[in-house]
Amino acid sequence: MKIPMVDLTEQYHRLKDQIDAGMREAMETAAFILGPNVQAFEKEAADYLGVKHAIGVGSGTDALHLALLSLGIKPGDEVITTPFTFIATAEAIKYVGATPVFVDINPATFNIDLAEVEKAITDKTRAVIPVHLFGQPVDMPALKSLCDTHKLHIVEDCAQSFGAHINGRQTGSFGDLGAFSFFPSKNLGCYGDGGLVSTNSDELAALVKQYRNHGSKIQYHHSLVGYTSRLDELQAVVLRAKLPLIDEFNDNRRRVDSLYRKHLAGTNVQTPAQDGTGKHVFHQYCCLHPERDKILEALRAQDIACAIYYPVPLHKQEVFADDCKNVSLPVTESVMQHCFALPVYPELTEDKIELIASVIKSAL
Repeated sequence: MKIPMVDLTEQYHRLKDQIDAGMREAMETAAFILGPNVQAFEKEAADYLGVKHAIGVGSGTDALHLALLSLGIKPGDEVITTPFTFIATAEAIKYVGATPVFVDINPATFNIDLAEVEKAITDKTRAVIPVHLFGQPVDMPALKSLCDTHKLHIVEDCAQSFGAHINGRQTGSFGDLGAFSFFPSKNLGCYGDGGLVSTNSDELAALVKQYRNHGSKIQYHHSLVGYTSRLDELQAVVLRAKLPLIDEFNDNRRRVDSLYRKHLAGTNVQTPAQDGTGKHVFHQYCCLHPERDKILEALRAQDIACAIYYPVPLHKQEVFADDCKNVSLPVTESVMQHCFALPVYPELTEDKIELIASVIKSAL
């Protein structure tokens, strides 16, 4: 039985009529740039996230970049973040000329270790980028208290956490700004690239809107150097169709988690840990085992998709060599050796999960 990491076709067929009709209508009206679907989605997303402003941009990477620009992060500044994430988190720091400072992670949740964040603060530190990794919220009340004490900005990297919340408060609503990705495989994904910046600040929202549109507030008048980073109208059609179902999708991801736990019981595979901080949305399903490679080999032999997130931590990447001389992060480096991801998507059935578990048990 071939089992992919994520199956986007079932979701499309469920929403096909709505998406296809929305696409046709958008093409008939020919309002392709910051059109009515983008504007409507921004309002709907802001309402869902519980923030004043949601600004559609070209990608999750752009969301991080424009968020840092709007805060005035610049060369000479330091931004603390995790080494256990996709490279976009740190790329955005480099885009504005600042220095990424990587600190170690919590061995259970894989999220940034707040005690290590505090140790890394210097007089050059301007901001922290916590990543809600794999959909597990960082302890934002604790981080916000720490950052308020040291007068530091927070940009939440919510690329993997749309719909995750802490006591009903959504990720992306705690920091100065939140950055979301709508890459197709995300919990809320479009059919190409797309992203969003969330904020409760009128001033920061105005700057993000200006940066995303060539630095212009009024057409052909430019007061700063901006970029072309606007959410596409056709992608907004897809996102508007999916947004009302995001809680259902995430509930089904939690169902998948419970089934993995049931069928992997009795093995020494460490399934994703939850520390009681908020509601996990399981964007990826990453487990730990010392014989990871044996498990991956067995799954691939049965045509079952699997992956390693992430095989090389950011502080070991060649591109950050100058920033990370003699940096040792033992927890991250240990997790990297044992971490592997299993298929997870809302429509994944119990028979497939049972099969995946049986292959793992046989391999071990």
